[in-house]
Amino acid sequence: MSPFLVMSLLFGLVFGQTASLCAPSEYTIHVEKRECAYCLAINTTICAGFCMTRDSNGKKLLLKSALSQNVCTYKEMLYQTALIPGCPRHTIPYYSYPVAVSCKCGKCNTDYSDCVREKVRTNYCTKPQKLCNM
Repeated sequence: MSPFLVMSLLFGLVFGQTASLCAPSEYTIHVEKRECAYCLAINTTICAGFCMTRDSNGKKLLLKSALSQNVCTYKEMLYQTALIPGCPRHTIPYYSYPVAVSCKCGKCNTDYSDCVREKVRTNYCTKPQKLCNM
């Protein structure tokens, strides 16, 4: 292998990792329960950003393993719990949510990630809002 080819390959691998701008990002989620008087706005971190993907025009010619559709997903996360104010005694007033500690580019795992981009805006409050800074 020529030195130019080896250097090009190494440069491509290094640049591919640095060009993946996948990192924890601040995000506010809104949580409410029908029985509770307030909506809780929770400041947390999620994984967001750009990941390099390979999508060939010749999909029919390549094996599925050669195609890669990576998304920005959790590498490490922890769960925190918040108390929703204004709930009656018979209601469980707690809400647990993920906090991104670190992120990676990889396959989307539907066990803990929403892998579909929604067109309908669902992250809003219909009740008076309380802010929760964790």
